[in-house]
Amino acid sequence: MDRYLSAPQLARLVRVPADARPYYRALAAQVRELILDGRLPVGVRVPAERHLAEALGVSRTTVTTAYDRLREQGYLESRQGSGSRTALPDPGALGTDNPWIAPDDDGLLPMHSAAPPATALLGEAIEEAGRGYHRYALGMGYHPAGLAPLREAIARRYGERGLPTRPEQIIVTSGAQQAVHLLMAALAGPGDPVLVESPTYPHALDAARMRGARLVPVGIPDDGWHIDLVTCALRQSSARLGYVIPDFQNPTGHLMSREDRVALVDAARRYDVTLLADESWAETALDEAETPPPLAAFDTDGRVVSMGSASKLWWGGLRVGWVRGSAALVRRLAVLRSAVDIATPVFEQLVVARLFERIEETRAERRRTMGASRDALAAALREALPRWSFRLPRGGGSLWVRLDAPAATAVAEAAAARGVRLAPGPWFGVDGTLEGHLRLPFTQPPQVVTEAVRRIAGGVPQQGYRPREPLTPTL
Repeated sequence: MDRYLSAPQLARLVRVPADARPYYRALAAQVRELILDGRLPVGVRVPAERHLAEALGVSRTTVTTAYDRLREQGYLESRQGSGSRTALPDPGALGTDNPWIAPDDDGLLPMHSAAPPATALLGEAIEEAGRGYHRYALGMGYHPAGLAPLREAIARRYGERGLPTRPEQIIVTSGAQQAVHLLMAALAGPGDPVLVESPTYPHALDAARMRGARLVPVGIPDDGWHIDLVTCALRQSSARLGYVIPDFQNPTGHLMSREDRVALVDAARRYDVTLLADESWAETALDEAETPPPLAAFDTDGRVVSMGSASKLWWGGLRVGWVRGSAALVRRLAVLRSAVDIATPVFEQLVVARLFERIEETRAERRRTMGASRDALAAALREALPRWSFRLPRGGGSLWVRLDAPAATAVAEAAAARGVRLAPGPWFGVDGTLEGHLRLPFTQPPQVVTEAVRRIAGGVPQQGYRPREPLTPTL
């Protein structure tokens, strides 16, 4: 049965102001909203470009460009001879709107990325590293597992946090993202079930998908983890690998309690699961309250593998991360990465080794600056958008905001038109869910996050969600 819309039908549904600029972008946004809202079902054939152009009173080129944009974003699928049909994109595929490849000088406030600016200590660390850099020029320059001074510094820090660690248990990577990719490549295969939180870090989902793994999401409610739900998912899915963010979870900001850490590791042991614990935000506590030891501190048989990063505490431009695991796993990862980039650059490793010597200074700096931004963002939201709700996290870099309706994609589109790039909830989910949430980072200065909220609020009334009856297409 062929389901289709006539040009007059679709023209009545898309309400694009005649003065919209550029018109094709606004038209594509309207069609996308209809699909996400359920008023335009998936799999329905849309009218030909010429017919829709006539119905709208615009040029065929305008409609063609709008259709092209929808195809690139995954909302239209076209086949020669059978026209174009509505579709839903893979949640991990952001098409031409992918923010990670967008230019950083396009004028939009970068509220899609929870990446803080460089620490004030970076310049001094660079100077200090430069004074000893020449000594490493005597060798080949390849250190697949990482420079000894940095591995020692990372191991020492784990010990200070309550997890005794030897340097040979550490491999230095090119950022935490490479750590995730290496571990997925080593431990997950096509069709393997991999447990993930929902919401979670989008690039971890990408890494699992690239391996052909089957994602097993387990929801994280507004009050944090329910370990019984995690345990149930492990038992029912037969997953042997799980990716979790116990420390200021991205994007929710939740901090897993000591009791939940014990219970999670016990469940992993019971069902023979290896846990990948992403600790990228672990050092960004914004309140003085004591934080629990690393998840691996409760492990007795090597089933918790930890990942860390210099990006959130010091600066993302350093591209330095690490994995803490068994010495055997470190050797395996070093061999695996040899086909990718052989080793992390020497100079950046020296810089991070210097920064580790002053880690408490940086943590105090982040508490002061990011804490002020968190409070400014929360205050601005309560004043400008009081129907949105959130829990104030004790650390991390973002608020996980619940909207008053499932309209995150529409809100993000409206915000972009007002100069703010946002991260809608579906980016952090497995199957297109989480339309009722936005991640709003507080890694920018207070004046930036306050201005961003002002612009977002200015676009919400015009783009607010209005539930309607689903459209019944012509059969």
